Amino acid sequence: MPAEETTGIHCRLDELLEQRGMTLTELSKRVGVSLVNLSVLKNDRAKAIRFSTLAAVCSALDCEVGDLLVTEPAG
Repeated sequence: MPAEETTGIHCRLDELLEQRGMTLTELSKRVGVSLVNLSVLKNDRAKAIRFSTLAAVCSALDCEVGDLLVTEPAG
């Protein structure tokens, strides 16, 4: 997928972390996912995410998948 194309899916990880007073480093330690991989997710650069990672992040943040990943209108 060319860099200028997007999936229309936005990851709200930064917002959820802020709401919970948690750092990306703390989340990384809790879920066992590297800081680099979580940063890619947080900055909407991820092209895929494992269900196990998604479940672990949602569990650590006490949220649902729909709270973390949202669709954005095209345009």
